[in-house]
Amino acid sequence: MYLVTGGAGFIGSNLVAALAARGAEVMVVDRLRAGQPGREKWRNLAKHGIAGILPPEELEDFWTEAEEIEAVLHLGAISATTATDGDLVAATNITLPLWLWAACAERGVPFIYASSAATYGDGALGFEDDMRPEALAALRPLNLYGWSKLAFDRRVADMLARGIPAPPQWAGLRFFNVYGPNEYHKGRMASVVFHKFHEVAGGGPARLFRSDRPGIADGEQKRDFVHVDDCVEVMLWLLDNPQVSGLFNLGSGEARSFLDLVHAMFAGMGQAPRIEFVDMPEDLRGKYQYFTEAPLARLREAGYDRPMTRLEDGVGSYVRDFLMRPDPHR
Repeated sequence: MYLVTGGAGFIGSNLVAALAARGAEVMVVDRLRAGQPGREKWRNLAKHGIAGILPPEELEDFWTEAEEIEAVLHLGAISATTATDGDLVAATNITLPLWLWAACAERGVPFIYASSAATYGDGALGFEDDMRPEALAALRPLNLYGWSKLAFDRRVADMLARGIPAPPQWAGLRFFNVYGPNEYHKGRMASVVFHKFHEVAGGGPARLFRSDRPGIADGEQKRDFVHVDDCVEVMLWLLDNPQVSGLFNLGSGEARSFLDLVHAMFAGMGQAPRIEFVDMPEDLRGKYQYFTEAPLARLREAGYDRPMTRLEDGVGSYVRDFLMRPDPHR
């Protein structure tokens, strides 16, 4: 049995779908909660067989009673970059994964967890997935979420350096800007593709933030946009290669502009581009990344050799195969 925390969420539910397609038994650790009609989290799981749904507060009891767990894939987190409740974020994004790390080490269970490109802050120090304590200590995230992910990465590095027992396989994945099906419950934190599609489908233009930095034109802010299918493929590859451990960037490996993204979206919709530029909200100013790009050398050196999805192909498929259908869920 595989244990997937955050398994009803965006990346988690896509992983659950892939594991179920392999015939695996999967226990989902998550809370479904209420949601907007048609965008409830339970819909992310509705097409796939699962062993059950476990509330996070029951995880320790389940762990004690479960006979065999093949791997833990820890994707559950408070992932909002605008989160402000430090105690809740620390409990969810630091304390819980530390408990899972120790439990997996004691029981000899592989542990794969979600880190984040938010650990890199504004990118001034680059985007190298360097696990050395001094490299981690130099990073300055822009928000509470990024700090919490970095705090866990740093503790992992510290435990390894101290010789504290580790799971037989461990991998931290620094996800960059992930897009794709089953993100509909995420609200403001859903991908740019999702939000721009609904703006245009509602009859308006695609609205992008104006640039407030000299030398960067409106819409030319760049991010590393990675399709969720690529993220799932990497996690499956890790499960199939238990000899691989480490901290790895997970992006497309190429920074692309928001203009590139919305042009790909319009092409997928079969429409001519309609774009309007708007001022950035106050709560994002000073916390907004203008450039991200994932160096993939460590992942490639570890043996992962599959190509990442090209932006135009990934966005086009997401729009045509999911967003434009009556039921967009995978």
